Amino acid sequence: MNYNLIAMTSITYAQKAKSLLNAQRMYCEIQKTPSEYFSGCGYSIRVKDDISKVTSILRENGVKYKQTASGYRR
Repeated sequence: MNYNLIAMTSITYAQKAKSLLNAQRMYCEIQKTPSEYFSGCGYSIRVKDDISKVTSILRENGVKYKQTASGYRR
Protein backbone atom coordinates (compact mmCIF):
# COMPACT_ATOMS: atom_id res chain seq x y z
CA MET A 1 0.00 0.00 0.00
CA ASN A 2 1.18 3.51 -0.77
CA TYR A 3 1.35 6.14 1.94
CA ASN A 4 2.15 9.83 2.09
CA LEU A 5 4.99 11.11 4.23
CA ILE A 6 5.20 14.46 5.93
CA ALA A 7 8.59 15.42 7.37
CA MET A 8 8.09 17.15 10.69
CA THR A 9 10.19 19.93 12.22
CA SER A 10 10.50 18.04 15.52
CA ILE A 11 9.33 14.95 17.36
CA THR A 12 7.02 17.21 19.39
CA TYR A 13 5.21 18.35 16.24
CA ALA A 14 5.06 14.75 15.00
CA GLN A 15 3.33 13.76 18.25
CA LYS A 16 0.93 16.72 18.02
CA ALA A 17 0.09 15.82 14.41
CA LYS A 18 -0.58 12.19 15.33
CA SER A 19 -2.88 13.15 18.20
CA LEU A 20 -4.73 15.71 16.07
CA LEU A 21 -5.24 13.42 13.08
CA ASN A 22 -6.13 10.34 15.13
CA ALA A 23 -8.74 12.41 17.00
CA GLN A 24 -10.32 13.08 13.58
CA ARG A 25 -10.27 9.34 12.85
CA MET A 26 -7.51 9.69 10.26
CA TYR A 27 -4.70 7.13 10.05
CA CYS A 28 -1.37 8.59 11.16
CA GLU A 29 1.80 6.95 12.43
CA ILE A 30 5.15 8.42 13.45
CA GLN A 31 8.23 6.89 11.88
CA LYS A 32 11.89 7.61 11.42
CA THR A 33 12.33 9.62 8.25
CA PRO A 34 13.80 7.53 5.42
CA SER A 35 17.03 9.25 4.32
CA GLU A 36 16.15 8.77 0.65
CA TYR A 37 13.18 11.13 1.10
CA PHE A 38 14.23 13.97 3.40
CA SER A 39 17.10 15.27 5.48
CA GLY A 40 16.97 17.13 8.78
CA CYS A 41 14.65 16.13 11.61
CA GLY A 42 14.58 12.39 11.96
CA TYR A 43 10.79 12.01 12.22
CA SER A 44 7.91 11.99 9.77
CA ILE A 45 4.28 11.11 9.94
CA ARG A 46 2.86 8.48 7.59
CA VAL A 47 -0.72 9.07 6.43
CA LYS A 48 -3.16 7.37 4.04
CA ASP A 49 -5.44 10.35 3.44
CA ASP A 50 -5.04 12.99 0.74
CA ILE A 51 -1.87 14.89 1.54
CA SER A 52 -3.35 18.33 0.78
CA LYS A 53 -6.23 17.64 3.20
CA VAL A 54 -3.81 16.53 5.93
CA THR A 55 -1.44 19.49 5.49
CA SER A 56 -4.40 21.88 5.53
CA ILE A 57 -5.51 20.44 8.90
CA LEU A 58 -1.95 20.73 10.23
CA ARG A 59 -1.63 24.38 9.14
CA GLU A 60 -5.06 25.30 10.57
CA ASN A 61 -3.95 23.91 13.93
CA GLY A 62 -0.46 25.43 14.00
CA VAL A 63 1.40 22.14 13.56
CA LYS A 64 4.64 22.86 11.71
CA TYR A 65 6.04 20.53 9.06
CA LYS A 66 8.79 20.79 6.45
CA GLN A 67 8.17 18.70 3.36
CA THR A 68 5.81 16.14 1.89
CA ALA A 69 6.20 13.09 -0.33
CA SER A 70 3.53 10.96 -1.99
CA GLY A 71 3.66 7.31 -2.96
CA TYR A 72 5.87 5.98 -0.15
CA ARG A 73 5.80 2.19 0.08
CA ARG A 74 6.58 0.71 3.43
